Amino acid sequence: MQSADGQSLYPPELFQRHDEADDSLFYAAPRLVVHIDDAAIAAIGSYFREALPRNGVILDLMSSWRSHLPPDLPVRRLIGLGMNITELDENPQLDSRVIHDINANPALPFDDCSMDAAVVTVSIQYMTEPIAVFREIRRILKADAAFHVIYSNRMFPTKAVAVWQSLDDRRRAQLIASYFQNSGDWSQVRALNITPPSNGYTDPVYVVTASKVAS
Repeated sequence: MQSADGQSLYPPELFQRHDEADDSLFYAAPRLVVHIDDAAIAAIGSYFREALPRNGVILDLMSSWRSHLPPDLPVRRLIGLGMNITELDENPQLDSRVIHDINANPALPFDDCSMDAAVVTVSIQYMTEPIAVFREIRRILKADAAFHVIYSNRMFPTKAVAVWQSLDDRRRAQLIASYFQNSGDWSQVRALNITPPSNGYTDPVYVVTASKVAS
């Protein structure tokens, strides 16, 4: 049975981390590095090219110095919300930048029904209040607009929540699907494996996505 806030459906220890110090301390120093390999980045760009709306207002949640949108995708406005202003300033694709700690305050500083799409790329593992955040994403999306959650197996282990570290990639998709299912009315959740074919190793890449159902 769903609780009033959704989050309490999950035992709180699932969202504990090895490092429970203020996240602003951890993210104070810019990290101008990519966390997945070039083939995985290309796969994400190809997915965004097909999945994101043309000429839309898009929120890049938990953004950094790269958003991985393909350069030929026309975007009216790309908004980056993250924790480090240096990283955001180094992101050439962003049209505006917002410093905001969603773990400290899941409420997003955007109007209702103001976004044509939202993405979070290889950062879902750091959310400690995912149900509240997913509800906020639903609030700010327009009807039928989609939220795309991109993940891999890379992480900062001291800041990734316990439940994420306990699961394999398939069950991580199920976990993200449960965030959608417990955060309001979303269309049928889809899980995709977009890992590029390779003769050698490449970082795996997966997507879990759903669209806002109009109230």
